[in-house]
Amino acid sequence: MVDVQLSDAEKIYILHGIQDNCREDGRSCEDYRHLEIESNVVSNTTGSARVRLANTEILVGVKAEMGNPAPEKPDKGRLEFFVDCSANATPQFEGRGGEELATEISNLLSRSYDCPSCFDLSSLCVLPGQQCWILYIDVLLLECGGNLFDASSIAVKAALFNTRIPKVTVREDEGHTELEISDDPYDVQRLNVQSVPCIVTLSKIGHSHVVDASQREEACCLARLMIGVTEKGTITAMKKEGSGSLDPASVEDMMETGKKVGQDINISLTCVLKMEERQGVKRQTIGFLR
Repeated sequence: MVDVQLSDAEKIYILHGIQDNCREDGRSCEDYRHLEIESNVVSNTTGSARVRLANTEILVGVKAEMGNPAPEKPDKGRLEFFVDCSANATPQFEGRGGEELATEISNLLSRSYDCPSCFDLSSLCVLPGQQCWILYIDVLLLECGGNLFDASSIAVKAALFNTRIPKVTVREDEGHTELEISDDPYDVQRLNVQSVPCIVTLSKIGHSHVVDASQREEACCLARLMIGVTEKGTITAMKKEGSGSLDPASVEDMMETGKKVGQDINISLTCVLKMEERQGVKRQTIGFLR
């Protein structure tokens, strides 16, 4: 969490607004800020996406490489998450200031995806016990404007939707197994990301909770709950942060809000990505990498 210093009067103003379901920027407690999504923004990746949530900017690149499956999962591929906090995002990330936050985001993403029903890792297996696709998912935090976990998960899902993995042909020749990777850009394998989760962060401020907290709202928050939610409302991971406590009734209410908001985000994100894909080369590009 990036620290923002507020006076007591500013905190009281924010808290009273949230109690009346009217935040300082006019949103209700369950509304997200304006969100921009653009996929296929980095040419030398297997898949990529850029997300801007208010002043938070995230860039994700996916690189597919052949490798060995994990010994405990010989018939499945692997996902490897790497998060980097750019020193330009905030002065607090200078030096090694962003390493702890990067590790937290990476760990929560890994836990959210470690659910058999949300992502079919067996589709990445080429030769059981020998060869599989490893997806290296690099998340770069370019600018911090609050709610980094949610924005990162949305960008990761968009990048995986954009991912195209070359098809592999397995040939047996005189007792030897040969793998032939297609170099045809249209002979590719798509990933099924329909059940991939998005993270929803619920910040407890006063006696109420909000989603998509701004940096100023995060400064008023003593406890927050982050949950991975699929399109069907399944919770794949949950993490509590902050020095404040949460009673069981509050946790239950926050989970219900998170499930409802998470479903809406997943459905809206899928619709936007499919619409962008249908536009093809005619779509308007707004990314800074073009």
